Amino acid sequence: MRQDTRKFFENLSGAGKSIAVLTSGGDAQGMNAAVRAVVRMGIYVGAKVYFIHEGGTVIGSARCKDFRTHEGRLKAAHNLVQRDITNLCVIGGDGSLTGANLFREEWSSLLEELLQQGLIDEEATQRNSELHIVGMVGSIDNDFCGTDMTIGTDSALHRIIEVVDAIMTTAQSHQRTFVLEVMGRHCGYLALVSALACGADWVFIPEMPPEDGWEDNMCQKLSENRADKKRLNIIIVAEGAIDRHNKSITPDYIKDLVVRRLGFDTRVTILGHVQRGGTPSAFDRILASRMGVEAVLALLEASANTPACVVSLVGNQAVRLPLMECVQMTQEVQKAMDEKKFDEAVRLRGRSFENNLSTYRLLSFRKADSELPNSSFNVAVMNVGAPAAGMNAAVRSAVRVGITEGHKMFAVNDGFEGFYKGQIKEIKWGDVGGWTGQGGSLLGTKRTLPGKHLDKIAEQMRIHNINALLVVGGFEAYVGLLELSAARDKYEEFCVPMVMVPATVSNNIPGSDLSIGSDTALNAITDTCDRIKQSASGTKRRVFIIETMGGYCGYLATVGGLAAGADTVYIYEEPFDIRDLQANVEHLTEKMKTSIQRGLVLRNENCNENFTTDFIYQLYSEEGRGVFDCRKNILGHMQQGGAPSPFDRNFGTKIAAKAMQWITRTLKESYKGGRVFANSEETACLLGMRRRTLVFQPVVQLRDETDFVHRIPKEQWWLKLRPLMKILAKYKTSYDVSDSGQLEHVTRVRPKDSNTSTAI
Repeated sequence: MRQDTRKFFENLSGAGKSIAVLTSGGDAQGMNAAVRAVVRMGIYVGAKVYFIHEGGTVIGSARCKDFRTHEGRLKAAHNLVQRDITNLCVIGGDGSLTGANLFREEWSSLLEELLQQGLIDEEATQRNSELHIVGMVGSIDNDFCGTDMTIGTDSALHRIIEVVDAIMTTAQSHQRTFVLEVMGRHCGYLALVSALACGADWVFIPEMPPEDGWEDNMCQKLSENRADKKRLNIIIVAEGAIDRHNKSITPDYIKDLVVRRLGFDTRVTILGHVQRGGTPSAFDRILASRMGVEAVLALLEASANTPACVVSLVGNQAVRLPLMECVQMTQEVQKAMDEKKFDEAVRLRGRSFENNLSTYRLLSFRKADSELPNSSFNVAVMNVGAPAAGMNAAVRSAVRVGITEGHKMFAVNDGFEGFYKGQIKEIKWGDVGGWTGQGGSLLGTKRTLPGKHLDKIAEQMRIHNINALLVVGGFEAYVGLLELSAARDKYEEFCVPMVMVPATVSNNIPGSDLSIGSDTALNAITDTCDRIKQSASGTKRRVFIIETMGGYCGYLATVGGLAAGADTVYIYEEPFDIRDLQANVEHLTEKMKTSIQRGLVLRNENCNENFTTDFIYQLYSEEGRGVFDCRKNILGHMQQGGAPSPFDRNFGTKIAAKAMQWITRTLKESYKGGRVFANSEETACLLGMRRRTLVFQPVVQLRDETDFVHRIPKEQWWLKLRPLMKILAKYKTSYDVSDSGQLEHVTRVRPKDSNTSTAI
């Protein structure tokens, strides 16, 4: 029998320990979710948890001047020792975390001083001899090295994109140019990613000032775009934008330039603190919840020798990094910028930032036809399955990268059905302008599989001389690619490079942790749950039963439940019976007898054929009588609609660009004797996100990982989040910590980027 190597949370007790949580520095959306997770996890393991007030957010966020003085830190040490607090969880930016680290380094001498002043006794000094610190980075600028995303960044992007989308409609009406200033005094992340997410014409960031003479280049590009029938121009400026001579580039300077040179009607919008406000996005809530739990784990496992660390996500994986290594790296970025070593500054920001910059350049600057390589290859791109927000961003990216690489790009309308009917036409650079922010599928998409129409599809590939195929879609796209690759023996036309990019709200594709569209759906679920819960404020106690989409895949229900703070989530992957339902009702009834006013129960649409949403609603109504009343809500297709979230726009853009580059490489490798011939397993791939890298995997090899009856992967990473959700809803449960972050070092010299790995 295989020995179980998993490590469970029960072995890590917090009994007798005290944890204090504080938020510091500028506020960021998601900090409250992080505080909630630390508090509930701390209580769960038996520790005593304290708030340190006017350290942020629900507990007040302060930029504390006292703490910068020795006297201030001495007073802080005294406050902690009086309560035997030796574990500190700090949520803030690099300033707060650097301060916390200094506090830890001085801890022994501070205790010594307090002892000499007679403020504490010898026993208290011994009891509190070690101070452990774990940081979580809360900063909308995403300016902290070593982490892919800081808490608050995604929500700030949501605010920016909401404004850009609104501006786009008014600018279209009037043929205007808009100059938008976004936050980021020292870091251009928000400016860069929002430019990528809305297809801005030009972006100014502090890490990469424009070359001298940029004024001419920018004006030329703007006038070319107008001549190309583009009715609006958007220019995004980070507040810290500079030129090569360290001179500030302001929105007003850009506006005056455009008006003077081109005579375009130009407006300036400065977003300011709007970016810090509003409710946190689903991504920030989940990030903060995962990180809060991870922080408590790190504190429980800390010893005298462990350095103060920050918990973070890289790709989709939790990691722990030494705090000071991250701080030093962050400071090195500023130093490189001060010394005008701008390429170095971009490299130090990390792979994710670098990748965003190169993708933006690739998609925004159209080369003259004479500069393009002539590949003489024809590449078709299509959508298959149900619509998912972000599909259009992926298609735009694929088309533009393909054109840049010298291919002739073809669009197939209406999936495999359109393919066999011959709905195929060439698609040019300008045809996909403005596609990034559009929801649904502009190419048209159908669930039809190719299996019954192989003859006609092969014929169409022959007629249009299609040399490679990029499919953006859901489970049908995956099955379709399997059918095409299986038919290669019979049809030579299918012996071409084929790659699939996963796009489905259900996130049920084997070989990928995430798929385009699921983040937008999660935000729709979270927003609706927020509104539904709010609808009951001021009334008597109420429980809401909400049904989500996903087929048999419980991803949306589980992760949506984690983001919305659900009490229970029912899914197909975790079977339940009437006893479980009874226990859940009793648990909720006990909670509702306290000060809690509202309960939230999520149910995946196919979790159980007999325990329907109606059944669960009636059961809860009956059993909760006298304590709470119930309402039910089926979310339906609103989860598929709407404008794509910033995450889905960028994920779609970057993953499709990478898929296109793979197609180019594979075409070159398989071009022999004047034609393309590719029939090995490796030439029919799915490009998926696995933990922290993007990986190309032959679809044939993914077959064994798939439950085709229920259309889900046999193993799903997010099931590990379920105990976390239960703990945060006050259930006793087993929590497997074998997947928790290990302490790693911040890498400064990266290995040569392989074809399979990238940061999102």
